[in-house]
Amino acid sequence: MSTAEPSAPLTRRDARRAARDDADNRSRGWGVFLRDVVVIVLIALLVSFLVKTFVVRSFYIPSGSMENTLQVDDRILVDELTPRFTDYQRGDIIVFRDPGGWLEGQAPAPSKGAFVDSVEWVLSLVGLAAPDSSDHLIKRIIGVPGDHVVCCNALEQIEVNGVPLEESSYVKLAPGQSMPSVVPFDVTVPADSYWVMGDNRDRSRDSRYNQDQPAKGFVPSEDVVGRAFLRTWPFDRFGGLGTTGDSFAGVPDSESDGEPSDEPSPAATAG
Repeated sequence: MSTAEPSAPLTRRDARRAARDDADNRSRGWGVFLRDVVVIVLIALLVSFLVKTFVVRSFYIPSGSMENTLQVDDRILVDELTPRFTDYQRGDIIVFRDPGGWLEGQAPAPSKGAFVDSVEWVLSLVGLAAPDSSDHLIKRIIGVPGDHVVCCNALEQIEVNGVPLEESSYVKLAPGQSMPSVVPFDVTVPADSYWVMGDNRDRSRDSRYNQDQPAKGFVPSEDVVGRAFLRTWPFDRFGGLGTTGDSFAGVPDSESDGEPSDEPSPAATAG
């Protein structure tokens, strides 16, 4: 029967060497850990940036022009990807850049301080903040390219390609107001453009009030950021957007090539 030989006692030199080795191993372990954390964070930031740039983007609502569908300071998500493969539809709520003159005279958003502005800018790179929301607009598409949009018929309804719209599911009117627009218009939507209106009809400076601007009140498709599809804040109103019931169900596709008519639209002025 064999017995284990007793190990030789460690010298001070051996003990110091073992301690250094342990310290080196711990240092290397922390270094590897920190390296992995940095790599994971960088990958997460890159993925978030790509998602924000090409897929989904966050915005907040700066005004009451889309009430009661959207309230001031609501947070929404905007789908930037799907519209690249399918056309926008009547009834879609879209976010777009100013086509020119729509935000003229509007005071710029006040600075929240250098630090907060810097943090918001960094977060905006990954879609977690939207400091440029006040530089964009959000409205509902009423007419797509080629549509003939008229307000209003004898029953005080907007017509698209000769079909009256039933907009009670989303339009907010002032007390005593029955017409969906106090501003008359008769337009044909040009190619690659949209005619848009706010749901809060008497508080929205939309296509009706911008017919004297460079884009004639229409929103060029190149200025559209995407389609709003989800309200994320406040939590008690979390849910999807864009439901219009049967408002546009009976509207036929236009046979027009999307060229505007030669007849000028009635001039619209802000009320």
